[in-house]
Parts: sequence; structure tokens; C-alpha cells
Amino acid sequence: MIVRGAAACEAVGLTAPRGRDAQVMDEKTPQQELPLVVPEIEAAHVLPIVVGAHLRAEVADRPLAYRLRDAIERWVSERASRLSVRPVPVVCSDVWYVNQQALHRRPTISLGGPGVNALSAYFANRLAAALVQDHKIVIQLDPELVDLRACVWGMNHELTVEALRLFMDRYLDGFLRAVVTQVEPREENRGSFITLSPRLGEG
Repeated sequence: MIVRGAAACEAVGLTAPRGRDAQVMDEKTPQQELPLVVPEIEAAHVLPIVVGAHLRAEVADRPLAYRLRDAIERWVSERASRLSVRPVPVVCSDVWYVNQQALHRRPTISLGGPGVNALSAYFANRLAAALVQDHKIVIQLDPELVDLRACVWGMNHELTVEALRLFMDRYLDGFLRAVVTQVEPREENRGSFITLSPRLGEG
């Protein structure tokens, strides 16, 4: 038996989301349909959406990451005829991301707090704060959108849902416009690869 959605939240001690958020968790958890053919994806086009490998992050943050992925795919689809570069959003864990050095120069969105997402912990003192609400909702990204890395999280699941909503409403369009027009990564990020703590993925 596969446990997912609200039942999965309760299994790890999280408060199950209600209404639309509960529907999104059930609908977007990737166990309903499997593609018959897996397309080849060039690393140069990937836009990683990184969630923690921690169980709580997999249950609570990964469904939100799929919501963000779908929004990015719609944005790209609506502008496909005008884009010379089409970013491909890929949801992955912090453990997988840190071992893929080719992706470290790519525009990246980290979703989930530093307690459950090692990449968010790495970004904590490295990215500017674009929005902080009562120290409970945090959106970090370069206001000039030159360094195309972003970090989005809240102090609990409900606040992370709100942080993602704010990011999508206020920043996503500008972030994606910068992604599709970027020619080179920011100079100081070239050749510098991410090294995280050996306790990667722990909360």
C-alpha cells in the first residue's frame, strides 16, 4: 500500500494540509502516471528545484516543488515560440544536487528550511534576503537577478506554502526572464562547487 498526501503527513507527525493544499499534495505526488519514454535532458537547460532528502521534506516540500515545477512549465509553454532557451525544471533532492557539479552553475531554486534542506542551509549566509516576514517567511535571491539562485522557506509547512505563493506571485516571472536571457554565470560563481556538511540531509 502506498501512503501519500495527507496520510503521509500524519505518518511523520506533520499537520495535514486542508483544502486546496491537500488536493495538490494528492494530485502532484508523482505516483499516478509514469511516462512511457523518459526524454533526454541537457544539463545546460536544467533548472533544479531542490528539496531536502529528510523525510519531512520529502512529504511536505516535494509536493510544493511539483507545484512550482508545473508553474514554470506553464510559463515556458506560453512563451515557447519566443524563447531561444527553454529551461527544464527538475525536482531533485539536496543529496543528488550536491553530487552533480555540472548543475552548480545553473539557476537553482531551493525549497524548504535549512533544518531539512542542506542546500538552503548552504545558501543561508550566501544569498541576499529579498523578503523576510517576522523571521518566519524567508525568500532569498539577488535583487539584481544576476546570481540566479533562490531560496524559499517558512518556519513550518503552512508558512512554507505561503512563502512559495509569495515567491511565485512577486518574483518568479522576473526570475525566469533573467534565466532565459542569461548568457554566462556570475563571475565569482564560476568554477566554485558546493561542498556541504557530511550530515547532508539531516534535520
